[in-house]
Amino acid sequence: MKLLISNDDGIYASGVRSLANALALAGHQVTVVCPDQERSATGHGLTLHQPIRAEIVESVFHPAVKAWSCTGTPADCVKLALWALLDSPPDFVLSGINQGQNLGSDVLYSGTVSAAMEGLLEGIPSIAFSQVSYAWRDFQPAANFAVALLAQLAESPLPAQTLLNVNIPAVKQEQIAGVALTRLGLRRYVDIFNKRVDPRGKTYYWLAGEVLEEIEQPDNPHLPPGIPTDVEKIRDSCITITPLQYNLTDGPGLQSLQAWQWALPAPQTPA
Repeated sequence: MKLLISNDDGIYASGVRSLANALALAGHQVTVVCPDQERSATGHGLTLHQPIRAEIVESVFHPAVKAWSCTGTPADCVKLALWALLDSPPDFVLSGINQGQNLGSDVLYSGTVSAAMEGLLEGIPSIAFSQVSYAWRDFQPAANFAVALLAQLAESPLPAQTLLNVNIPAVKQEQIAGVALTRLGLRRYVDIFNKRVDPRGKTYYWLAGEVLEEIEQPDNPHLPPGIPTDVEKIRDSCITITPLQYNLTDGPGLQSLQAWQWALPAPQTPA
């Protein structure tokens, strides 16, 4: 298969190198287009007010991998690849392997998930891969699972307009307890802003969020009953797979609002 890979940790991150090399060795045609520096938590931001530059990167990946670094965001990287760098669309857009989890509400901020979502917006099946640790450096189990997952998807394609958000526990291969199909959890953060002073005496703030706990949620009536959250199953050392979509419309909320009586305000004469 023809694969496009991006990330938000940057072109020289160990995770993307492990993923790209494993898939190239499995016989896939791999192109990597990643930010030239870390762009974590950039969400789906795009670069509109300055040029985007791209350079070929050599001697970092397997010789069969074509690689580019890009001055833009993760979403920029995928857009640029699809519209300017590739001669034809890929079969899949992959993002990662991210250093750190993308569980629950993390997906709203994640550059990793946004790169995959950009592929989905272009009608290309997409997968985001994240390893649930900022310190664990062995990406091979995650890369091995990516190879196996793509082989399975070649036989059983994804439903249209579906992105898979995959999180891999930071354990050895033999300690992975299984694979779980999950729904998004919801984690509570405390956002701590450290106030500091720079050498010129100017005040600045450094955001340092801390996860406190997962917030209990009732089963979603629009999902099959009994589906665990990704936060739950990652604690059990399971690989979690959560299908996502870009349509954020709240169905029950829409039904509730339909009962409202809408009235425009009366015109006001300017004072």
